[in-house]
Amino acid sequence: MRKTIWDWYAPLYKRAMMPDQRAYQRMYHRISRVAREKEVLEIATGPGLLAKHIAPVAKRVIATDYSIGMIKEANKGEHPGNLTFEIADATHLPYGDQTFDLVIIANALHIMEEPDKALREIRRVLKKDGLLIAPNFVNHAKVGRVWKSVLKLAGVSFEHRWTEKTYLAYLQAQGWKIVFHEVIRARLSVCYAECIAENVTCQQN
Repeated sequence: MRKTIWDWYAPLYKRAMMPDQRAYQRMYHRISRVAREKEVLEIATGPGLLAKHIAPVAKRVIATDYSIGMIKEANKGEHPGNLTFEIADATHLPYGDQTFDLVIIANALHIMEEPDKALREIRRVLKKDGLLIAPNFVNHAKVGRVWKSVLKLAGVSFEHRWTEKTYLAYLQAQGWKIVFHEVIRARLSVCYAECIAENVTCQQN
């Protein structure tokens, strides 16, 4: 998907997501607990809503997006000093090996032509005992007509149309062990998944 679509959509993103705000609150609270005192990387931050929510409890948060427009939106307003917004490609992250305790990529894998590459980069920058949080839209066939029309007008397309079952199976096939998951019901349901790289012992929070 072209960057220009997201640059154009950036000022509208917050407003478009407002009807689902209540549904996402539980997810935000859980991520805040997991992120406490950790070095965090967020990929596909959009306007930075999640990053701004968790930054007060994290050690440091770097929130990235490949859209310049989204990063401009994210930088608007005040945010904690331990939070920085940066432009970065999820498939070629400009960070060293084993840098982060926690990597978050929310509602992005399904729009990537090659999500496998992003997951390999996440594994590279994640510490050996680190955690991946990867909530993603599922059950696309159940999206209502109005919401489908909004997405189509925005130029948003789905490269991958997963169900809860097939999404979790995809993550497992890419070498991730699911340590917790649940489905969040919204206009477009989200499968929330916490994962560790296979052969790594999970540290419970």
